[in-house]
Amino acid sequence: MLSRREFHALSALTSMSANAPVRTFAFEWWDVFTTQPLSGNQLAVFPDATGLSDAEMQRIAHEMNLSETTFVLPRDKATEARQGVKVRIFTREHEIPFGGHPALGTACLLRERVGDLVKLDLGIGLVPVTFTRQSSGLVFGDMLQADPVFAETHEHARIAPLLGLRLEDLDTSLPIQNVSTGRPNLLVMLRSLDAIRRLKVNWNDARPYFAAGDNQRGFYVMTREVETPGVFLHARKPSAAQEDPATGSAAGCAIAWLVKQGLVESGQRVRFEQGLEMKRPGELHVSAVKSGERIHDVRVGGYCVRVMRGAVSL
Repeated sequence: MLSRREFHALSALTSMSANAPVRTFAFEWWDVFTTQPLSGNQLAVFPDATGLSDAEMQRIAHEMNLSETTFVLPRDKATEARQGVKVRIFTREHEIPFGGHPALGTACLLRERVGDLVKLDLGIGLVPVTFTRQSSGLVFGDMLQADPVFAETHEHARIAPLLGLRLEDLDTSLPIQNVSTGRPNLLVMLRSLDAIRRLKVNWNDARPYFAAGDNQRGFYVMTREVETPGVFLHARKPSAAQEDPATGSAAGCAIAWLVKQGLVESGQRVRFEQGLEMKRPGELHVSAVKSGERIHDVRVGGYCVRVMRGAVSL
């Protein structure tokens, strides 16, 4: 029970809040890496977050309850031309320096104001997204990611049980490797669609395994057996909270790794399918260049669809 003093203090605070001016912040809801509404990966974008504190951005992202929410902090045109449009990305729990579908989805919104070249000033630095109108009339966004960092490899026999799979489900001819183009992902190639559909991560064992010193931030599991004709790879991005239906950051890691392994030619554009197990199919268009031993010019592209507009009042 509140004391008399606490009761009066709470009443005064409530009265102050009731009399405070309401601030309203518009947002848009986009589906990313898809041409169809209600598929691909969902994103909430606040096109003008001026006046929001860090804590308020985090609380809004938690309230949106999506994998990521982005907040744009507009600058004058000259500064944006030099330094890019400042964008901050929040998950439900914390801010992150980079995310593939948040970058592409935010750029799709900003294109209407900025034009066909959108420079995003993210936590990892400048990420340019170039847009072109296709013969179909659809607008395609192509994101240039950071050069990949190829880190440690892992034993197949150790990773298989963490994925709830048998050793024979994994393609042991290819290394399991931690790769990052802004966010690290542990890349695992499986032998079949059957295996990837049976995937069930044992997070109770996976968490302490990674906490022992690995810097990766999750699995990106792939198979060259696909559901859609013409697609190169079928992928899944499992999560302890909710599986990701289309993961641009992980796809960048994967194409860099595939080119390094000689499975995709330098500069060749291929497509990944993801999200089918979640009934939210997405498609990612990816490429990377190999010059000697260097892998660079990592590109992840796709389409976006606006599905909702709204506002948050604080």
